[in-house]
Amino acid sequence: MSPSRREFSAQVLGSLVAFGLVETVWRRDLFADGVKPTIEAWLKDLVAMTAELRGRKLTDVEFQGKMEELYKKVDLAALCSLIKLDDLEKTKKLPESGAGNYSIDFAKVQGLPADLRFGKQIFGCKKGRSIVPHGHANMCTGFIVLKGEWHGRHYDKVETQKDHYLIKPTIDKAFKAGELSTISDHKDNVHWFKATSDVGYIFNVHVIGYDPDIKDASGRLYLDPDGEKLEGGLIKAKKLSSDACHKKYG
Repeated sequence: MSPSRREFSAQVLGSLVAFGLVETVWRRDLFADGVKPTIEAWLKDLVAMTAELRGRKLTDVEFQGKMEELYKKVDLAALCSLIKLDDLEKTKKLPESGAGNYSIDFAKVQGLPADLRFGKQIFGCKKGRSIVPHGHANMCTGFIVLKGEWHGRHYDKVETQKDHYLIKPTIDKAFKAGELSTISDHKDNVHWFKATSDVGYIFNVHVIGYDPDIKDASGRLYLDPDGEKLEGGLIKAKKLSSDACHKKYG
């Protein structure tokens, strides 16, 4: 007689326990589909975390850590379906330079407040095009790659001078679908992503103005990371206009 599905699963799990393979299987995400929250629950967690950040119950770096943990649990296929990535690809033409920036509507997701208190968008690039190097002030951001491959770089902004920033490289790696990164004012707060596949799409959540003690404007701070190399791994990154930055890196 053939075993039932439950009996078969118990036998498989028993074998994994016997051979000490449970931790290996879990670490490789082979059980992940069974523990991933629904996309609605995932978004509700993001709303709750944002409220804690704005309520000063979390520091920005703590929020980064929690956002990274949450991003690792997302059902990527469900997220792509919710934001209708396939439709976006069919109807929106990617720019010849820089990144396309597309809005997302979560109004139909039940249980979410009208004011999420975070912004959300999709960035898309053709191969060789970039979300150009820039930093922020008073902003926490989380990226997750929806499709394609990217070369991502992050830097810490160590010091601000009249015509340049002192930055220090922190991340330099390839990113593929499902991989993520975050920024805050105190960790990895300059970033630059260049698409290395034919097309690439990134989902972004950003929380602006979370710290009333930070008085600097939260718009993009464009800079040139290809600057003079200084002691201690620092780079003298010249401040750039948006046009100049996109001309060189877009």
